[in-house]
Amino acid sequence: MHELRQMLQTYSGVQTSDGAGVHLTRLMGFSDFEMLDPFLLLDRFDSDNPDDYIAGFPDHPHRGFQTLTYLLHGQMQHADNAGNQGLLQAGGVQWMNAGKGIVHSERPLQQDGRLSGFQLWINLPASEKMSEPAYRDFQDEEIPRDSINDQLILKVIAGTSPSGIRGPVPQGSQDLYVWDIYLGPQQVFDCTIDPHHHAFVYVYQGEVMIGEKGNSLSSEHLAVLSEGKRLRLSTTNTPTRLLVAAARAIKEPIARRGPFVMNTAEELHQAFDDYQQGRF
Repeated sequence: MHELRQMLQTYSGVQTSDGAGVHLTRLMGFSDFEMLDPFLLLDRFDSDNPDDYIAGFPDHPHRGFQTLTYLLHGQMQHADNAGNQGLLQAGGVQWMNAGKGIVHSERPLQQDGRLSGFQLWINLPASEKMSEPAYRDFQDEEIPRDSINDQLILKVIAGTSPSGIRGPVPQGSQDLYVWDIYLGPQQVFDCTIDPHHHAFVYVYQGEVMIGEKGNSLSSEHLAVLSEGKRLRLSTTNTPTRLLVAAARAIKEPIARRGPFVMNTAEELHQAFDDYQQGRF
């Protein structure tokens, strides 16, 4: 195993739409890149054209995994059949455990302007797939920062920063880490990371060098990382913002179709039947 993590593969994603016609880039969860256990899907949405997002995501079901939505610009309203409601504002995060079944909607609360952010799906182990649904939202001011200096700032969404600052999103049995990192020009970020966690980096502004070989990852690209004990990120002359996500692999069979992710075809069939019979 290398000491430093390196880039194994890079992806620019595919253009698609979801919900009632929301335009987005699917960076993980398409045919050429099904998943990085336990990560199932990563969508990037970013537009100032209301026609690209205004219809939102009307009521739809989920079972068997968790979602994490991170909003950079705009406002989104959440409601579900468990009685949860929330208003996600710029800089905030929504975490939802679909568990044994939930029906929810996500609708923009704006008629114009920019809507920008991400949605990440995280698989659940078989022992937790039928857990009780749960929902939390965390506004920007509730998410701590680890300011190493004024040109190197970690926004700690999940997990713990190198200096011990803990993010508010539950880590769960997957031991989830999600950081939004700002790196100014000529900065180096070097930290230890569980050597066996699966991890990826997504740059959404600027450019970053990963590992000792200086391989460059440009804006709007995702890199799957090798195993390794340390992560090193560095910049040249360009201010950069990026997401780092890491988690423990579940290593279980997956049966997946649409909004349901289970372990067997029989469980998947049961999920559709339960939803159609109103048992969510």
